[in-house]
Amino acid sequence: MTDHWFAVPLDHDRPHGEQIEVYAREVSADHAASEQRPWLLYLQGGPGYRSPRPFQADVACGWISRAIKDYRVLLLDQRGTGRSTPATRQTLPTRGDVRQQAEYLACFRADSIVGDAELIRHRLTGGAPWSVLGQSFGGFCAVSYLSLAPEGLAEVFITGGLPSLDGDADHVYRTAYPRMEDKNALFYHRYPGDVEPARAIAVHLVDNETVLPDGTLLTVEAFQSLGILLGTGDGAERLHYLLEDAFCDTAYGRELSDGFQYQVQAALSFAQRPLYALLQEACYAQHLAPTAWAADRVRRDFPRFHADSALSRTAAPILFTGETVHAWHFRTDPALRPLRDLAHALADYENFGPLYDSALLAKNDVPVFAVVYQDDLYVDTRQSLATAAAIRSLSVHVTDEHEHDGLTAGGTAIIDQLLHRARPAP
Repeated sequence: MTDHWFAVPLDHDRPHGEQIEVYAREVSADHAASEQRPWLLYLQGGPGYRSPRPFQADVACGWISRAIKDYRVLLLDQRGTGRSTPATRQTLPTRGDVRQQAEYLACFRADSIVGDAELIRHRLTGGAPWSVLGQSFGGFCAVSYLSLAPEGLAEVFITGGLPSLDGDADHVYRTAYPRMEDKNALFYHRYPGDVEPARAIAVHLVDNETVLPDGTLLTVEAFQSLGILLGTGDGAERLHYLLEDAFCDTAYGRELSDGFQYQVQAALSFAQRPLYALLQEACYAQHLAPTAWAADRVRRDFPRFHADSALSRTAAPILFTGETVHAWHFRTDPALRPLRDLAHALADYENFGPLYDSALLAKNDVPVFAVVYQDDLYVDTRQSLATAAAIRSLSVHVTDEHEHDGLTAGGTAIIDQLLHRARPAP
């Protein structure tokens, strides 16, 4: 493994302006042999997650072990994450007032990540095109790459990350809540005995203000957001086992157990991914219109997700929510509280431009190989297939064998499949 640091413009429209630092880790099987192999840039999901840290025995990194047989893999810490110039509650106040901080973070979306990648490509390859693998939000970035700089791409692989080309955050959440209802139905069908403990936890939270050990305020809505687990391969089991150990009997009565509380705070905390919360809706914005807390507004049209409605009906299940960020997150999460005003400023921000060029994508001649997950919680399958049909030279494979985390949970299966489609055996 080899470390790389690159100075890149904060704003690629002002190449000689302020510079920030972007880090990437090169991974190769054998240094001498790898010098003859092409580059594969990996774009992580998110937004706001650093690139994976590879461990030889880690199943989640199995795809890397497979990829380095054919490529020199470059694991990019997208701007603001990992070892790149950070953007957190500790560093963002140095950017000035809230308006200036919002302008700063407007430069942390997919289009800027593509700009970083292009500068890095020229420095590492001498200008030769490279391959890109995008997972989830990384796939969104890959589609932006095809729109903004297709000349830099030899081939593109996408797993669970084909975005709506013209949709906005409202559109994303209007399709997301019905998918979440389906995931709830599957969860409670698999674990019908979990209806009662989930309701009992919600009742307890209504009757008792609960502050977790790290300072997180565990409201009913925060508890419901544990449904984000249901989009992963083992998520239903993780949620089930979490619920079964929720309570313990103490000298003061029945309380939420320490084990439950520590696991919940680990699942809910944004301390290691603040940009995920800040940019979750901004990563969908394209039409010079504010997102205006889209997940909050759209949720009102799905009253079954309102816990008070469920608790008012005997034995009605509490519905968990999925990949949505709400204004209340910046009240309940101690890692986000200092960023509350900034979050509201970003929700009001109106200058986000387009991320995709539909006309150019319709003429695309870069080979693209995409995996779409049939019951993906986080990315709408029907929209993914519509986007796949709109991009020329794209080959799509739809599978129900994996959830959204198939690339990491599935070991080498997904990357093997992609490489086989790109280079079929004679």
